[in-house]
Amino acid sequence: MRLSASFSNLRLLGVIVVAAALSGCGLMKKDALPPAPASASNADYNYVIGAGDSLNIIVWRNPELSLSVPVRPDGKLSAPLVDELVVQGKTSVEVARDIEKKLSTFVRDPVVTVIVTNFVGPYSEQIRVVGEAARPQFLPFKQKMTLLDVMIAVGGLTDFADGNGASILRSGDGNKQYAVRLKDLIKRGDVSANVEMRPGDILIIPQSFF
Repeated sequence: MRLSASFSNLRLLGVIVVAAALSGCGLMKKDALPPAPASASNADYNYVIGAGDSLNIIVWRNPELSLSVPVRPDGKLSAPLVDELVVQGKTSVEVARDIEKKLSTFVRDPVVTVIVTNFVGPYSEQIRVVGEAARPQFLPFKQKMTLLDVMIAVGGLTDFADGNGASILRSGDGNKQYAVRLKDLIKRGDVSANVEMRPGDILIIPQSFF
């Protein structure tokens, strides 16, 4: 009787474990993203400056005030007659207008052009790749960027990657997680698995257990 009861208890425990596993799978279910469109929907995207960018500042008719400067880790820059100007999170046009305001105290009707020459972008818009990528890293977001572009930049998957178990954590959607099929995209050339990236996306590539 005791042996029979033990088997019954084990059977019940097994049912509970399986039910819990299935329930967990349901909770972890992720939505799928549609394939990347022929023309990406980020057509109205404007690049914003971040720490680590290099800016070429051109002041018309004032070459002594024109120079190339890096954006400091605190998101500011310093230039002749322009001290501690916050530029992170602004477009190059907005920064040009801010510099003109600063220079107007010393220069009559200044005309400034700002050109970004080294692109890093603000942390909030960088694409991060973590897990079983050949070269996990962060990438500056670019207009019309797709999942395939990201995987080429990071050198593809490792031999231990669970490519079809990967996901994108999208901060712009309230940190919602979307399933992506990297194995189908890279190993099988399934273009329907290529999806559009958004600023701030985090691509998570887990390790395979098999």
